[in-house]
Amino acid sequence: MKWQPTHAQLRAVCVAAGLLVIAVLGRRPDAAVLGLPLAFIAIWGRYFRPSERPEVATELDADVLFEGQATTYRLRVSGTLDPDIDLIVAALPRTRWFRYDPPNAAIAEPVSHGVVSLEVGVRSERWGLRQLEQPNIIATSVLGGYRVPVSSARALSVSTLPLREGFEAVDSVPRPAGLVGLHRSRRPGEGTELAGVRPFRTGDRLRRINWAVSARTNELHVTSTWSDRDTEVVILLDTGGEVGISEGIDGRSSSLDTAVRAAASIAEHYLRHGDRVRLIDTGMVVRGVRAGSGRAHLRRILDVLVHADRKGRQQDEAQLARRHRIRSDSLVLVLSPLLRQSMLGYIVTLVHSGCTVIAVDTLPPDVADLIDLEQHDAKSWPLAWRLRLLERRAELDRLGDLGVPTVRWRGAGTLDEVLRDAARVAAAPRMRS
Repeated sequence: MKWQPTHAQLRAVCVAAGLLVIAVLGRRPDAAVLGLPLAFIAIWGRYFRPSERPEVATELDADVLFEGQATTYRLRVSGTLDPDIDLIVAALPRTRWFRYDPPNAAIAEPVSHGVVSLEVGVRSERWGLRQLEQPNIIATSVLGGYRVPVSSARALSVSTLPLREGFEAVDSVPRPAGLVGLHRSRRPGEGTELAGVRPFRTGDRLRRINWAVSARTNELHVTSTWSDRDTEVVILLDTGGEVGISEGIDGRSSSLDTAVRAAASIAEHYLRHGDRVRLIDTGMVVRGVRAGSGRAHLRRILDVLVHADRKGRQQDEAQLARRHRIRSDSLVLVLSPLLRQSMLGYIVTLVHSGCTVIAVDTLPPDVADLIDLEQHDAKSWPLAWRLRLLERRAELDRLGDLGVPTVRWRGAGTLDEVLRDAARVAAAPRMRS
């Protein structure tokens, strides 16, 4: 596109031409006095019309953020700027879940020598992968006579990771299955936590010999330790639907918001303690994260959580059991509003396979507590929805009879009591028939 006259330039030309015509035909020198300055300005603007278009490059200070974090969107007008370019104006198309500084996401900067930089603050308010659309950039010539739109190179994407809520659990795993974690086992073995000093036995390593005690007793003694333990923690994320209103990190949370943030918090906690964590997204056929450990594994989980979507594929109980096979000694944490029959049936299947299952209820409190309200407060809700909540309560009671505790997510300390009970049940002797 070429430089085009602005509305101000066109008005100056038209008014000046009209006044000069009136001055000549009507012999009105006063009209000429009014029209000549406008004609001079129009000619000046036309004479100093730029001949080149500027080049614009866009960049973000950070393209990976956590919820509530902000970054700076920079527009750099570079190259050999025509000296007749006077002003650069840029406006970002407003995108949901982004808050801008300035609020209207528009900024203007006069052109000086060399490079012109425009900066807009961008704050992400909800997890997900979103694009910042190409900004509308206008370059204006001297006196505002001509302008040309300038396009940036490409749209930039921002990956917003779910904010972790500092989750902690006192008793992390009920049934340890390995020897590489950071939790103390119930049996001696190779580890870091002291269990005591005992006499040397065949098979003990020489580096475990306690020479101080051995010198006093004239008999070899070794320092024994508790074996470190780990287990496979499976986070089962139900993305088959979303209940409630999402208002970002500063407002109300939907069931999907709560589930995604809880999954990030739980994964970080168990990975920090050396356990192996696996993520299963029930709304996706192939998307998920295999069991692993370490900080790099946490980043893989967060990257998958960014793509969680309520529009995922609905799978029935048989499909879930066939496509997501889980070891019988795993700790399964189900993050779900517990409304779908297929998810409830899959939980029962996991219990029968021998898994330790804990259901974390992510239904928003203003919805979950509806049936406990007074009758005049509940009249505004459809009768069918109230009946579904009553059925849901009965289904959760049946899950409790099967040994599946249900706890509402409330951040740190959410799973302390249920994990302690699960560990007590796992440590109890079992009857064999």
